[in-house]
Amino acid sequence: MQENRKTQQAVALSFLAGYVDTVGFIALFGLFTAHVTGNFVLIGSELANPSHGVLIKLLAFPAFIFAVALTRMAVVWLERGGKSPMPYLLLLQLIFLLCFMAAGYLIEPVRDARAPLALLAGVFGAASMGVQNASSRLILQHLTPTTVMTGNVTQLVIDLVDILRAAADDNVRQRCVKFFWPVVAFGVGAISGAFAYKYLLFLALLLPAAILAWLAGTEYLSEKTEVGSPSTL
Repeated sequence: MQENRKTQQAVALSFLAGYVDTVGFIALFGLFTAHVTGNFVLIGSELANPSHGVLIKLLAFPAFIFAVALTRMAVVWLERGGKSPMPYLLLLQLIFLLCFMAAGYLIEPVRDARAPLALLAGVFGAASMGVQNASSRLILQHLTPTTVMTGNVTQLVIDLVDILRAAADDNVRQRCVKFFWPVVAFGVGAISGAFAYKYLLFLALLLPAAILAWLAGTEYLSEKTEVGSPSTL
């Protein structure tokens, strides 16, 4: 049961990351909301060949950092209070995501990357995914990374090679499965996000918002059940 829950979390969060990252990339002139690596490359490109899209990428970086720092402090505060951080961090990410959607909706379609609402949408989008990145480091270490797939794909290929050459044990096979589904989910999320934005614009973000609400509710009820079970009393 616990393993199924971990798999559901990894798949749902990976799908969400691919979906939101793609929506942000299409809607906000190539902005990566889920990770900063791509934005470093784009900032370098923009500075070397200036265009109107550099400011939104520059602002996304401090927004991402702020969200990571805020998540860290929230975890410390919640754990000191004896509370499980996960439901609250999912709600924090949901709040940022809804702000991302609202700011984008008010200006859609975005025609100027320097417009205040466009900049605000980028800031909130980066903050939302900053929370997810920090959560994966702080309280979701049992899951494969859900926002950046480079390491996942690398490990998956290494394990597949070992399986094909009959040099893999059960641990390697289990790890292969563990890494496979988040990679697939991220890819499906990216494709889904692209088509959803094409037809729904920023209202496409209602789907990842619903996923976050579902995950938060599931996590909260699960924690309540565990606290109230005879084994914990």
